[in-house]
Amino acid sequence: MFRYVLKRIALMVPTFLGITALCFLLTALVPGGPVEQQLSRMRGLGGGTAGAVAAGSAARGAGHAALGEQMRKNLEKSFGFDKPLPVRYWNWLVRDRCGLRAKSVQYTDRTAWDLIASRIPVSLWFGVPGFFLAYLVCIPLGIAKAVRRGTAFDVASSALVFAGYAIPAFALGMLLKTLLCGTSEAFWDVLPLGGFESDGFASLPLRAKIADRLSHMVLPVVCYMAGSFAMLTLLVKNSLLDQLGADYVRTVLARGATLRRAVWRHALRNALVPVATGFGGVLAVFFAGSVVVESVFDIPGMGKLSLEALETRDYPVFLGLLSATSILGLAGQLLSDLAYVAIDPRVRFSK
Repeated sequence: MFRYVLKRIALMVPTFLGITALCFLLTALVPGGPVEQQLSRMRGLGGGTAGAVAAGSAARGAGHAALGEQMRKNLEKSFGFDKPLPVRYWNWLVRDRCGLRAKSVQYTDRTAWDLIASRIPVSLWFGVPGFFLAYLVCIPLGIAKAVRRGTAFDVASSALVFAGYAIPAFALGMLLKTLLCGTSEAFWDVLPLGGFESDGFASLPLRAKIADRLSHMVLPVVCYMAGSFAMLTLLVKNSLLDQLGADYVRTVLARGATLRRAVWRHALRNALVPVATGFGGVLAVFFAGSVVVESVFDIPGMGKLSLEALETRDYPVFLGLLSATSILGLAGQLLSDLAYVAIDPRVRFSK
């Protein structure tokens, strides 16, 4: 097992380099980067006067063009874009520590890691409860649907599961905000519209702080769960049905064991093996957050930071987020393999 883990860690290195090199190349080729953003801001500051002077004198217009070209070269040099692409990637990888030490374009006094570290706790507040609640609800529900297959409970719960699967997370979030938050159409005004905490949160007593934080967590956590609710429930149900039809379960039942004992003592452990594939996304869910959910509820987490970085062409922050989430995703895949071994002792990677 130890040798297998070492091999997987060794394979993560070229995988990580391939992911980051490809995305680094794309950011270099896509127009509208940091240099263009800075030039647009500078032109916007003096657009009217400069335009009138340029229209009145061709020579002065040529001078402005030369000045603009020199300004572009200076900006490219300040961002390091005057160097060849392989050199820029090497500097990003080594000098900037996979982009985490690179300076943000939008927040010039902060590095990518400073911004990421400030958003991680916010995403954890919503991602961790959403993940665990999804498994705590979906696994028992999938077991109950498999044991009661074809009953009214199975049919009714299937309708609920498929309805949840059909509603996108952003649509569900907007619907819940309309019904339960302070809007003119609200059916029941009991929850805040969004955000991470209320104004004056620091001055509240401890019990009020807990209540305020929980009230802000309810709707986003529900939307987090909705994304994997149907898929996980049906995965548990179908996997358990396959195990209940296997020969070893029929043998256990023929020897006089009850269905409850056959399910909990024999079939369930094998049925959870496919569910372990979802463990690979644990780290990404914990730390990366959700772009859709955080945008709908205005949560200042990792997901919203990545969207802001793309909208403002803040490539240093975007690439820093990419490197962090790539490492978490690769580590999550290794975690999935280890979960296989923990659930099914017959699996031995050493062989």
